[in-house]
Amino acid sequence: MVTFQTLPLLWLLSDARNDAVLEDSLKALPGGSGFVFRHYHLDKVQRRARFRQLAALARSLGHCVIISGSAVLAASWGSDGFYGPADRGAERTLEQLWLATAHDAEEIAAADGAGADGIFLSPVFATRSHKQAQTLGLAGFHILAQQSRIPVIALGGMTHARAADLGWSRWAAIDGLSRPANFVSMDS
Repeated sequence: MVTFQTLPLLWLLSDARNDAVLEDSLKALPGGSGFVFRHYHLDKVQRRARFRQLAALARSLGHCVIISGSAVLAASWGSDGFYGPADRGAERTLEQLWLATAHDAEEIAAADGAGADGIFLSPVFATRSHKQAQTLGLAGFHILAQQSRIPVIALGGMTHARAADLGWSRWAAIDGLSRPANFVSMDS
């Protein structure tokens, strides 16, 4: 397993729609938060350059930096780990953090069985990323989260208010954390 003692509670995910505000969003996060670099909209050269910029800033602020992709990509780009489905876990090294994606009990079991360090469970609420996806809702999320032996990160339509309604301190967002003016302190 990885040497991280605990997973961050708060995770910002990158996307084409929040690229212009990512620097400010990263600065608004509490120190020790997590950042998942996705940026699927860029070609490989542009994506790597943008990763370097944002990873340097995120690390200077004490954030954990994860890349969406393979373990090989994470190692070659200098990420702390990678983000993706259970089938990506087989190639990871012990030094890498692997955060799996899951949407149902079967995917949770696969990630647990494959040795993931944590699971992004989604979509909890309606989200612009997957407009047609069936949401888990409060009860559905809790039923599935209880089936995991590893930390669960709530994802999908999450905001500070929705995390409070969910009663879940470990969560992630794209839009919900991409407007620093709307950022609410973890102490609030």
